[in-house]
Amino acid sequence: MLSFLKLFSVFFLLSFLSFNAIAQIFTSSNLPLVVINTNGQTIKDDPKVMVDMGIIWNGPGKRNALSDPKNNYNGKVGIEIRGSSSQYFFPKKSYGFETKSNDFADIDVSLLDLPEENDWVLYAPYTDKTMIRDVLTYTLDASLGHWSPRCRYVELFLNGNYEGVYVLMEKIKRNVNRVDIAKLTTEDISGADLSGGYIIKIDKLTGGGGDGWSSNYMNIVGKTYYQYDYPKSKEITIEQKTYIQSWVRNMENTLFQESFTGNENYHAYLNDSSFIDFMIINEFAKNVDGYRLSSYLYKDKNKPINCGPIWDFNLTFGNADYYNGWTTSGFQYDANLYSDGSQNPFWWKKLLRDPSYVTKLKKRWAWIRKHELSNQRISFVTDSLVSLLAEAQVRNYQRWPILGVKVWPNYYVGSSYVSEINWMKNWLTSRLAFLDQQWPYDFTGAENEFVFQSISIFPNPFNDRLTVQLAPGINGEGIAEIVSLGGVLLRKSNIVIQNGQVQLDFSGNKSLSPGLYVLRINQHNRVLLTEKIVRRY
Repeated sequence: MLSFLKLFSVFFLLSFLSFNAIAQIFTSSNLPLVVINTNGQTIKDDPKVMVDMGIIWNGPGKRNALSDPKNNYNGKVGIEIRGSSSQYFFPKKSYGFETKSNDFADIDVSLLDLPEENDWVLYAPYTDKTMIRDVLTYTLDASLGHWSPRCRYVELFLNGNYEGVYVLMEKIKRNVNRVDIAKLTTEDISGADLSGGYIIKIDKLTGGGGDGWSSNYMNIVGKTYYQYDYPKSKEITIEQKTYIQSWVRNMENTLFQESFTGNENYHAYLNDSSFIDFMIINEFAKNVDGYRLSSYLYKDKNKPINCGPIWDFNLTFGNADYYNGWTTSGFQYDANLYSDGSQNPFWWKKLLRDPSYVTKLKKRWAWIRKHELSNQRISFVTDSLVSLLAEAQVRNYQRWPILGVKVWPNYYVGSSYVSEINWMKNWLTSRLAFLDQQWPYDFTGAENEFVFQSISIFPNPFNDRLTVQLAPGINGEGIAEIVSLGGVLLRKSNIVIQNGQVQLDFSGNKSLSPGLYVLRINQHNRVLLTEKIVRRY
């Protein structure tokens, strides 16, 4: 993609810019503050170093100052630099960290009202000058009913120095609050226990990965390499390796042979609905690294493989000057990657040779374009994120004066934050129009099967319990989601719908502060209800 000389030039220029930052006068922020003191140590790629970290957050709508108590977290973390090429060529570093007890053991904690865990990421938006591409995509993907990394914007202070706007986000990990699949132990080596759960990664061989296996089938210039992500390579047993390899090979065999129907077809091995949504999100964003890098597959016990969760969308929405990433037409699953060693798995093109898959894809696209991915909702989420960053982005670009400067692999270089946002918005509008032309589906005469009217939500406002009455006759399992007005998924829970009625209990949920939210109820990838609710003060 870039020659060594060009990469060196980029590194030199960005290093020069980092030493010419404009001094900030910081008093307080509308964003939470993360304060890290390394006590004289240098944060490296590996291993993690033990440092002190505090988070200052006085609650929604309140200001946060460095003189305030570290009231959200105040303790030890093990921290390291994360990222592949970004850690070498971008002066603004991303970090991975684990929350620790005073005796340095892992401890699960809730940071900024996110579910308890010990593995976290501090992502540094840099080449994405809007600073919203990742968060926007995760928010929209979560609205489709998937777990996507939940995010919180923060401002970081490292050893007393202001480092700019960061995103505190969940790391992809097997956990009841993240990738909710069965836990595998070294004793699970036979029967149903052996069938799940697994997380497989398709990515570069850097960043802690590498152990895995190669596909039997060629792409263009190589074979897809599957890496063990969960269980980790040092923990997965021979029996578990054999099982998941065999499952994926059987999936590949049926797709290569185009076994779309009949007794031995690919549906026995993969959940095509999850592959469809994964494709929609990657094509919607025109992710130049989609499919071939930062891509995951997961398999739960006694279930087929799912595609996801999604990860790493900073080079999307036109923010790449290679593989036609800046254009609003064309498909990334079919991109010309002859010069790259990282290829799209062959099976994406095979899936699109299945007429049933294509029909389902078009139907899904047409439906979510009326709802979760409507122009209005995308604009609402985008504007909410931009509004949230309106103040902090000024300080960030004083610290990192790169507006008006090409940072690899920018295609568009705007002279201001507003121009970067407006260009991305215009790109999005054109991209959506292209996909609408490519994936048309006429709901005439059939749309009623997707339309369910809410009869009532009571009480609303509510204290701890809420009853939703949908149309009678709706029964079965579903998913209830609580979303902030900024589009951030705050809570997701499995529900049972009985004769159209849903009972929701918030009595044990202290993290859901009083205020206005959006309640969304889904069933079988269909949105049954989207309504505003108010929790009482």
